Amino acid sequence: MNKLGLLGVLFLLVCGCSKAVTDKAVVHNQWNDQPEMDRFIDSLMTEMTLEEKIGQTVLFASWWDITGPVSENDFVDDAIKGKVGAVFNALTADFIYRMQKEVVEKSRLGIPLLFGYDVIHGYRTTFPTPFAMSASWDLDQIEKSCRVAAVEAAADGLNWTFAPMVDIARDPRWGRIAEGAGEDAYLGSLIAAAQVRGFQGTDLSDEATVLACAKHFAAYGAAQAGRDYHTVDISERVLRDVYLPPFKAACDAGVATYMTAFNELDGTPCSAHEHLLNDILKEQWGFDGFVVTDYTSIKEMVNHGSVANEKEAGEASMNAGVDMDMQSGIFMNHLKQSVEEGKVKEATVNEACRRVLEMKYRLGLFEDPYRYCRPDEDKQSKIKSPEHFALAHEMARKSIVLLKNEDHLMPLNKEQLNSIALIGPMTDEQKQQLGAWHTTGQPETVTTILTAFKEKLGSKTKIYTAKGCDWEGDDRSGFAEALAAAKKAEVVVMCMGERENMGGEAASRVHIDIPLIQKELIREVHKTGKPIVLLLHNGRPLTITWENEHLPAIVECWHLGSMAGPAIADVVFGDYNPSGKLTATFPQHLGQVPVHYNMKNTGRPYNPEDHFTTRYQDCSNDPLYCFGYGLSYSSFEYSAVTLDTNTLTPDGKITASVKVNNTSNVDGEEVVQLYIRDLVGSVTRPVKELKGFQKVMIPANTAIDVNFEVRVEDLAFWRKDMSYGAEKGEFLLFIGTNSDVEQGIKFELSSDADVEPYTIR
Repeated sequence: MNKLGLLGVLFLLVCGCSKAVTDKAVVHNQWNDQPEMDRFIDSLMTEMTLEEKIGQTVLFASWWDITGPVSENDFVDDAIKGKVGAVFNALTADFIYRMQKEVVEKSRLGIPLLFGYDVIHGYRTTFPTPFAMSASWDLDQIEKSCRVAAVEAAADGLNWTFAPMVDIARDPRWGRIAEGAGEDAYLGSLIAAAQVRGFQGTDLSDEATVLACAKHFAAYGAAQAGRDYHTVDISERVLRDVYLPPFKAACDAGVATYMTAFNELDGTPCSAHEHLLNDILKEQWGFDGFVVTDYTSIKEMVNHGSVANEKEAGEASMNAGVDMDMQSGIFMNHLKQSVEEGKVKEATVNEACRRVLEMKYRLGLFEDPYRYCRPDEDKQSKIKSPEHFALAHEMARKSIVLLKNEDHLMPLNKEQLNSIALIGPMTDEQKQQLGAWHTTGQPETVTTILTAFKEKLGSKTKIYTAKGCDWEGDDRSGFAEALAAAKKAEVVVMCMGERENMGGEAASRVHIDIPLIQKELIREVHKTGKPIVLLLHNGRPLTITWENEHLPAIVECWHLGSMAGPAIADVVFGDYNPSGKLTATFPQHLGQVPVHYNMKNTGRPYNPEDHFTTRYQDCSNDPLYCFGYGLSYSSFEYSAVTLDTNTLTPDGKITASVKVNNTSNVDGEEVVQLYIRDLVGSVTRPVKELKGFQKVMIPANTAIDVNFEVRVEDLAFWRKDMSYGAEKGEFLLFIGTNSDVEQGIKFELSSDADVEPYTIR
C-alpha cells in the first residue's frame, strides 16, 4: 500500500472518522490532542523501517536559494525512497506542491515533507531587520509583523521558518547582531516570545501559521572577537543569566523547533552538546518539539576537532539530542550503521523520528499534505497586500531612532522649505533598504527615500540629488556633484551607512565606522556650512563619534524594508514623531567593545579623582549612546520615583510610580524604563538591569502617572550555589528615559526566596 493509502487508513482508524483524509471539516491536530496524535504516530512507526525513521531526521536544501555551502544530493529521489523528511530553500507554492505530490504518491508510506525557509523579517513584504524592529520596543507590532511574514510564507507553500534568532549580542563587530534583539536578556525574552506567537499563532493547524525555530542554541552571540562561527568561552552562570533566557521564553511561548549553534561551548560543539540539548532543553525545560542543526554543523565538528570523522560526528549529535541534520547528509549516510554497531540506540532514533512526525501531525500534513501548497488564489492574494504594506510602513516608522537634534533642526518644515539636497549611496536605493537576510524580499517593492521625498514635498521644493560616492572604495569622482548640490540647498540630508550585506551571517567587521569614503564625503559637505541631517542605514551599532560632535541632526534609520522611504520621510518632515530606543549600546570607539549597560562594577570603580580606577587613558568609559536611548520631537520630564512601600516580601509586591510630563507642544510616545540594582549578592551583580518598560502616548503639555509592580521574580538570579532565586537585602530602583538614569530609590527584600527559573513577567 503506497501513496496516501496507508496514512489515510491509519488516520481514519485512529481518529474514528469515516470522512476522507483531506476533509478539512475534520481537524485532529490541535496542541491538546496528544492521545490521538500518539496513537496515530505509534501506528505509523510500527510500519516504518529503521531507514525510514532515519529519513525523517534528514533535511536537505533545494536549489532555489543558497544559504550556505552546497552539498551534492538528489533529495527528491531520496525523499521518495524514505531517506529525507524535510526540505528547505524550495520556493513557490506550485513547485512545493509538485515536490510534495511526488513524495506522497511515490514513497512507500506517503509521509509528507516539511518545507522550511529563512523567513527572518518578512516574506515578500519586507519589514525592518529584527534588530531595527527591536528598537520600537513595541511587542504587539513585532508580533503583527511576524504574523504577516507567516501568512505570506504559508500562502506560498512554506510551513517552517528558521526564525526567530534570539541570540543576545554585545559585540557590534558580529554581523548577526542585525538578526536579533540586541544586548538585553529581559527585552530579548519578551521579543522572542512575541515573534514565536506571531509566526505560530494559537493553532498550528491554521493554514496561515508556520513552525518557528529559536536559534542559535546557544550563546552564538558571544563569539570571541565578534568573528562569526568563532569559539565561545563563557561560564555556566553567564550562559544562564544572559544567553539562555530568550530561549526559555521562546520555549514557554510554545516554539516548535530549536536550531543548534555553530560554535563550541565549554569545549563541545553545540550540535553535540548533551548538557544544552538533553539536560537543559528537553529535560529541565520540557521542550517537546524537535532540534535541527544549523547548516552542515554536524559535519563541521570534524574541523572543531571533537570527533575524528563524520560518522562519529553523527553519533555524537544524535546521542546529544539533535533530531534533524541540516544538509550534511551524515544521518542518512551513517546512522543505520551506528545503530547496528550499538553506537546509537534505536530508541534514540525513534525519539527523534517521533518528534519530527509530531510536528507534521500538528501542522495537519497527515490530514492534508497539500494544505499549504495547494493552488489557492485567495491565499496568494494575501502576499504583498496593501494591508501588509501598511503594517510594514508602521513598523518602519516605529523602528527609527532619533539620535541627535541640535537646536530642533528637525523636523524639517516642508511648507517653508524651498530647496533640499539629498546626498549619499542610499538616496535612491531599493535593494540595500531590504537589509540582511531579506531572502525573498523584492527590491522593486521598495519605495526609496528620493521617491518618498518627492511625494512628500511636491513640486514647490527643489530637490538636488547626488550619490556622491559608493558604499566603499576610493572613487571620489562624485564628490564635486555632491558638493554642488549641497551648496545650492537650504539643508542637506545625507543617506549613508552600510550595504545590506555588510551585516548578517559571515559579515563580521573589524571597523564599525561609517565606511571611510562616506566619512570623507560627510566631512567635505560639512565644510560647506550647510545644516546636515545624517540618515544612518546599518545593521549594527556604529562608532560615529566625529559625526555626533559635528553634525546637528542624526537619525538611525537601519534597514527598514519595503516601506523605508515613506517611513523616513514621515519622520524627517514631522508627520511621525520618532519614538524608537536603542537596544544595543553605541560605543565611542571600537576599543571599548564589549560595552553594554548592565556591566558589573569592579573593585576600583571609576573615580575621576583617583588615577588607579577602571578607565581608559584616551577615552571616557561612557558610551556614545547608551542602551534605551532615543530622542523625540516632544520633550519629557520625569518626577522623582515614589514607592508605596520600601519593603518587599517574597509573596508581595511594591508599586513604583513616576509622573512623566510632556513639556512640549507635540504629542509623543515615550518608552518609560524600569531598572533595578541588587546592591549586595552572593555573587557580583550588574550595576543595573532592565526589569520593566511601558510605551505610552503622552499628549502635548500633559503629565501622566506611570506605575510598575515589582515582585520577587524581578530580583532573582543564579546564586552562588547555582540555585535560582532572590536574596534578602537592599536594592536600588530607577525609572527613566534610558539606562543612563542615575537617581535611584532604595527598597529592601525582607527574606530570601526561591523562584522558578527564567520567570519573565
